[in-house]
Amino acid sequence: MSLLGHFRQITPAQRHAYFASLGGWTLDAFDFFIFVLCLQAISADFHTPVHAVAQGIALTLAMRPVGALVFGWLAEKYGRRPILMLNVLSYSLLELASAFAPDLTTLLVLRALFGFAMGGEWGVGAALAFETLPAKGRGFFSGLLQEGYVLGFLLASLVSRFAFEHVGWRGMFVIGAAPALLVFYIRRNVGESPAWLAGNTKRLSAADLWAAVKSNLGLFLYMVLLMACFNAFSHGSQDLYKPFLLVQRGFANATADTLIIVMNVGALLGGICFGALSERLGRKRAIALAALLALPMIPLWAFAQTPLPLALGGFLMQFMVQGAWGIVPAHLNELSPGAVRAILPGFAYQLGNFVMSQLSPIQARIAEGHGNDYATMLAWTIGVVAVLLALVTLLGSEAKSIEMGAAAA
Repeated sequence: MSLLGHFRQITPAQRHAYFASLGGWTLDAFDFFIFVLCLQAISADFHTPVHAVAQGIALTLAMRPVGALVFGWLAEKYGRRPILMLNVLSYSLLELASAFAPDLTTLLVLRALFGFAMGGEWGVGAALAFETLPAKGRGFFSGLLQEGYVLGFLLASLVSRFAFEHVGWRGMFVIGAAPALLVFYIRRNVGESPAWLAGNTKRLSAADLWAAVKSNLGLFLYMVLLMACFNAFSHGSQDLYKPFLLVQRGFANATADTLIIVMNVGALLGGICFGALSERLGRKRAIALAALLALPMIPLWAFAQTPLPLALGGFLMQFMVQGAWGIVPAHLNELSPGAVRAILPGFAYQLGNFVMSQLSPIQARIAEGHGNDYATMLAWTIGVVAVLLALVTLLGSEAKSIEMGAAAA
């Protein structure tokens, strides 16, 4: 079925809920990757090594579980729609504040607060989307929703490519405040989740929710392990790729941004393709297939010397990385009980981020300690993580296409 065909088979209310969730995740990622793409510029401006600035990535990732827990609980109590608006407004204002940081310490504090605001969006938005959409075609919608992350990265790289030389890294953060406008769309067009309206989650206390999480502790711990592998797969292949292109390959900023744009086009296509493929193969087998297919892409992606083969390698690597990721929203939401669906997937996702929050600074230290050899460090990271991700995925369970709408509640 075509892209338009999938959207024609859902109602206007379902489309609005889905686009609100997709928009929130896209603009969330846009604001995150503005910082990632400015690592080198911030390092030069504050006269500090890249690994010190990369602590901003670590702090953002470390604070995301706290945001997932707090905003997820608020979404269970007050509904998905108002808390999604609060999330978007919060991370947009903190992105704007980052533009005016007078020193690195202040910037790192703001990135930690940004991580708290960012942490709630994925779980709340995914719950709103999948509790509103029908079960049919969920793999496709999952793939496209998760690729909001890639769309955000692509948008950030486009802004960097064409605006950075004119506005600098501080101007990039000012542009990053634009997502606040999404709140007006959500307020006007998006309704509350039918499952939340039909169920009793809005009457659950914090103690009830904690009891529900404890009763699914094994599943929760498995999700955290799975998402730690997933986050190492994506952040380990993306966050230091621009410093690799700038420092080790010696490319100009415009060339590096162009290569990252190509890389993200591959990521976008991979997420959609593997998300749809998971409808036939199943969630687990599709994830494992994408992870293992990343392995033969490593030589071209990490060790090519000139722009054209690096563009091809980046395209293919991120096709596989985000191909696996495209299945995550449907897979985690299908595994989660309805009473904790706004908390359990998002909190597990962000705890996986927390577990891997020091990966980028560690990668930068290793590369800098070996003569800025980013290529070898990137290759070893993805070689190990891809195999681990496939194994952990295949050892877990699957609940493909279960009912999650109002009827299930």
